[in-house]
Amino acid sequence: MPRPTLKDLTIEVLKNVSPSASLEEIMHRINLAAQVMEGIKDADEGRVISTDELLKRIDSWAFC
Repeated sequence: MPRPTLKDLTIEVLKNVSPSASLEEIMHRINLAAQVMEGIKDADEGRVISTDELLKRIDSWAFC
């Protein structure tokens, strides 16, 4: 089954969002859908890291 396009997901967001939703909320939902799609594509293409590697990277960040 082919994955939905961003256009398809945008249409679904618009169908399901509250009529009173702000443009900011709508844009946030569309952006979130785009980011999820990008993450799935990355995973499909093997661009992933383990949880251990992620935690090591986070530990290396300098927090002030």
